[in-house]
Amino acid sequence: MSALWQILRLMLRDQRTALLRGAALSVLVLAMGVALLGLSGWFITAAAAAGLAGVGATFDVFRPSAMVRFLALCRAAARYGERLATHDATLRALESLRLRLMAGHLAAPWQRLIRLRGAEVLNRLTADIDALDGLPLRLALPVLAGGLTQLLAFGVLWFLAGWQVALWLAAVSITGAALVLWRTGRRTLRPSRRAEAAAQAFRTRLIDLIRSRDDLAVYGHLEHQLAATRKAEIRRRNMQNQLDRLDRRAGAALVTLTSLSAGGALWLGLTLTQQGRLSPALAALGVFAALALAETLIPLRRAVADLGRMADAARRVRGGLSVALPVASMGTYTGSGGIRVHDLCLARPGDNQPLTPPLSFSVAPGETVALTGPSGAGKSTVLLALAGLHPPLSGQITLAGRALADWDEPALRDLLTLMPQRAGLMGGTVAEALRLAAPDAAEAELWQALEATALAETIRARGGLDLRLGSGGSGLSGGEARRLVLARALLRRPAILLLDEPTEGLDPDTANRVLSGLRAHLPQAAILLASHRETETAQTLRNVTVH
Repeated sequence: MSALWQILRLMLRDQRTALLRGAALSVLVLAMGVALLGLSGWFITAAAAAGLAGVGATFDVFRPSAMVRFLALCRAAARYGERLATHDATLRALESLRLRLMAGHLAAPWQRLIRLRGAEVLNRLTADIDALDGLPLRLALPVLAGGLTQLLAFGVLWFLAGWQVALWLAAVSITGAALVLWRTGRRTLRPSRRAEAAAQAFRTRLIDLIRSRDDLAVYGHLEHQLAATRKAEIRRRNMQNQLDRLDRRAGAALVTLTSLSAGGALWLGLTLTQQGRLSPALAALGVFAALALAETLIPLRRAVADLGRMADAARRVRGGLSVALPVASMGTYTGSGGIRVHDLCLARPGDNQPLTPPLSFSVAPGETVALTGPSGAGKSTVLLALAGLHPPLSGQITLAGRALADWDEPALRDLLTLMPQRAGLMGGTVAEALRLAAPDAAEAELWQALEATALAETIRARGGLDLRLGSGGSGLSGGEARRLVLARALLRRPAILLLDEPTEGLDPDTANRVLSGLRAHLPQAAILLASHRETETAQTLRNVTVH
């Protein structure tokens, strides 16, 4: 449970005001509920006692009834505000958690980032964040508000109904509820985890079925995948039904506990009344307060039922979180400069054997140089090393006159742009895809980038910048999608541009137009591209062979 506590501390650190505001309103709602029901019980009993005593005509019904109406109206308003405040606090806490998680992953090694591209990993990451919404909303805030309300009720009942009634309600409510919730938590820990795993398996198989239905149909596996999806759904339902049964048992136990608490308060109140130490109206106050205090306990059973799911999610998320929230950078590099590499040796992840012989080369501003060599020789790895995403075994990398290690992360990203082989696109319009690199770019700048990559004519013919793309850039061919990614890279106007096979999938004429457009758009940039195509190497100043 330490992971849950650490996640909660981060949420509280980032959104302290919002969470405390939500907790304060929660306490107000619960306290008003106890006061409303207790006052109503007192009012009914006192009015009946006054009638039996023959003094009903002189009994003041106006002030208690006005207070009942006041509490009812204020409680309704406070409940509305509490819902808004607690959900707002939860959403803000999840927002800061997502930012921390993004910052942590952005600072992670390149090999770890590549693994995050898998649909299953991303699905798990999203589900883990969603699972943690119950941490503040259904666990932390209700526990805090319920505990404070119990203490407040204990003090008021001690003053009005006697220490016996106050102590009985506190002992039964707190001790009994703790026992019920503890047993429920132990019993639901494993089913909660299994239900979440089953839900993830179902979601993954359903997504695979939808995305790959054409291929599955072609190869005759559509029915098999459909059966596997149904099986996963049945298992998910069974796990969820088991969890719901345990949840209902916990609810029944808490209701029984409330009945015991109210019954004991009634017996104590009658005893004290018979002894002349308590009026009947104040005795009723304790009974109705016991019924109202159930509202501080019942909501916790859902959080306890989800405890295993939240604990597993917290453990997985904790490892990827950044301690500091990311701060947007406006950029610190405005000059130009080239690349200088001296005796650079690289190795694959987890291997200390050199992947390439020592490399030494330079790319001056305005030059275009190609890295050539057979497939698997390490050209892509060299680009990753230059971008600060792959640690070298030895050698020196100098960018714009400064060693790579001397560049801080925001300035380095402003200096250079890397377009890898597997650059991604998300669903949305063409304009939205381009503005990921330059949010404030005008339409004219977007069209200039598309012209440079020989894509403007195609985009105009299909509806312009408002052309909507599907997930992964569906709606464009492979070559068109690659050119759109390249246009996005150009919008950053980097001083150093690293390209991994930028014209793959293009015919020679289009490839020549794209390469010429790159240089025309960035006349002073140092461009280094990994290539094995003659079309690309023919337009470079020189080639550097990677063996």
